[in-house]
Amino acid sequence: MKNTPHDPVAMLQQLIRCPSVTPAEEGVLTLLQGWLQPAGFRCERLVFTDADTPDVDNLFARIGEGGPHLCFAGHTDVVPQGDEAIWTHPPFAAEIRDGMIYGRGATDMKGSVAAFAAAALDFVREHPKFGGSISFLITNDEEGPAVNGTIKVLDWMRANNQVPDHCLVGEPSCVDHLGDTIKIGRRGSLSFIVQVDGKQGHAAYPHKADNPVPKLARLVDRLASRTLDNGNRHFDPSTLAFTSFDVGNPAGNVIPSRAVAKFNIRFSTEHSFQSLKELVQMEIEAVRKDMGGKWYMRAIEGADAFITEPGDFVQLVAAAVESETGWTPKLSTSGGTSDARFVKDYCPVLEFGPTNATIHQTDERISIEELKQTAKVYRRVLDSYFKV
Repeated sequence: MKNTPHDPVAMLQQLIRCPSVTPAEEGVLTLLQGWLQPAGFRCERLVFTDADTPDVDNLFARIGEGGPHLCFAGHTDVVPQGDEAIWTHPPFAAEIRDGMIYGRGATDMKGSVAAFAAAALDFVREHPKFGGSISFLITNDEEGPAVNGTIKVLDWMRANNQVPDHCLVGEPSCVDHLGDTIKIGRRGSLSFIVQVDGKQGHAAYPHKADNPVPKLARLVDRLASRTLDNGNRHFDPSTLAFTSFDVGNPAGNVIPSRAVAKFNIRFSTEHSFQSLKELVQMEIEAVRKDMGGKWYMRAIEGADAFITEPGDFVQLVAAAVESETGWTPKLSTSGGTSDARFVKDYCPVLEFGPTNATIHQTDERISIEELKQTAKVYRRVLDSYFKV
């Protein structure tokens, strides 16, 4: 029994049965700590508070001294389950049917947490003097405001001399099958609210009003038809998507006094927050000069674009993925945002985890085979990283 490998399936089932909907901990970090601490990991529970957001419980665990230091970053919080009546298996029961484990968080991302924990526990048991450090940065705030989670844990790590040399984030990165994708960066996200004020009036007498709708429509057309860039070696072309155009006017014979549009830009490293703000402001000024109106613009910064340039670490993880899955992974920067956007300010970071077909869906699930294979990939990463 002493050398029996840790079972990621049983571990995932236990994690799923903790209903840790953001930001509730519900025993999930205590469970993980209970696995790591007896194996020699030094565990810190870090609770951070903020006046405007809920308190969040986080876990940092490390074994070993000095470098090289590899950190696994992830989250144990999950999105709400929605209407439980339409789940074919209870969302927090972790039932197994036809080789699949069902439950909220099965792929996003308790599956990765269980797989890496199993791999790391087996590794340190077999190589107690492996030379270097392995750590876990686990938050319960990734699916929420992301204010009291990873970003503050990283600040704590820097203040306490715990910054890793490299970081692997366990987000579900694969698309069609395990091994097809590694995320080596992410697009940036910048949202805008643009408002035009005019003068309300009767639709039969438009000359007595100042209609803001054509003005804002002109801006929408200019921005929607603009090519932001043609992409580059690692990024697809940046995109701009309008999400709302609203005048708050229920009447068909009244010219409104205000029009508001909202849009989001997903951008590559060809741009910055500042350059995009200047671009939008330039387009506003062009329409204002031609059509007049009182204009207001608000920009809401989301995440900046970043890239981990392919090098030794990316090659090491890609080789581990290919060895265990048989697939040569695509190096991708697609998708939304993740906590890797915070880690990239501290060390090189990439993301690899299971397929993402059912994340945030009813009947979220992962196959037992895929979960075990993910643990094997992580184990090979550890073997290669520490050259054992």
